[in-house]
Amino acid sequence: MELKYFDAHCHVQFDHYERDRDELLARMQAERVGGIVVGCNLESSKKAAALAGEHEHLYAAVGLHPNHEADEWFEAAPYRELAKSPKVVAIGECGLDYYRNDASDEIKRKQKAIFNDQIALAVELDKPLIIHARPSKGTMDAYQDLIGILKNAKAAHGGAVHGDVHFFVGGVPEMHELIALGFTVSFTAVITFARDYDEVIRAAPLDAILSETDAPYVPPTNRPRGSRNDPLAVQDVVAKIAEVRGEDLEIIRVALLENAKRLFAL
Repeated sequence: MELKYFDAHCHVQFDHYERDRDELLARMQAERVGGIVVGCNLESSKKAAALAGEHEHLYAAVGLHPNHEADEWFEAAPYRELAKSPKVVAIGECGLDYYRNDASDEIKRKQKAIFNDQIALAVELDKPLIIHARPSKGTMDAYQDLIGILKNAKAAHGGAVHGDVHFFVGGVPEMHELIALGFTVSFTAVITFARDYDEVIRAAPLDAILSETDAPYVPPTNRPRGSRNDPLAVQDVVAKIAEVRGEDLEIIRVALLENAKRLFAL
């Protein structure tokens, strides 16, 4: 199937879609919307890989989200086994989250250790990373630590360390540092109602941007606030990126689709 849009980060394996998942996936196929179903722990990674294996327009990422550091210690073996599937195209989502918990030194230490283990697995398997990074309020602390970790990993492994920093909420300096390290940044439908990211969207090189939804979260403005989101909304994200950049929608659509194909070797 020739895709028109690509959602680089969604969670359609979650229970939010139990009632109508088949109908949603059929609509995605009809509208030629592909996507990566992203795991947050071993259970959701297994579900992501299974869904991707059943649907031509879906792919999967397997990994342990930093907010699950208290629930599951990262063991590479089961994730390595899942990643044997050709439909598993990335490791993640993994990274650092200093926003949702007290971000104690011990929590940061554990998150960094788990993240480094997943970087090692991505290098071993030659797959890109899907990175979650969320700083504490009013700071860029998680991005600063992320950039330091990636610089060390690049020094050790070079071009084998690459991927996407999803739901990017950093500034222009952080964006440029991450792109210099060989990463893309992706934007969600939050950009349809918040103007905080316009400067970054305009400043980012077009070949370093991806579109995503992080569904079921953050629906666009044309849906009720707090309602369930889905990957079809990636079309709204692409349209808003084109509007903010003041560029032709079709040029942006094609570029973002090609960026995803290139990064994830689709």
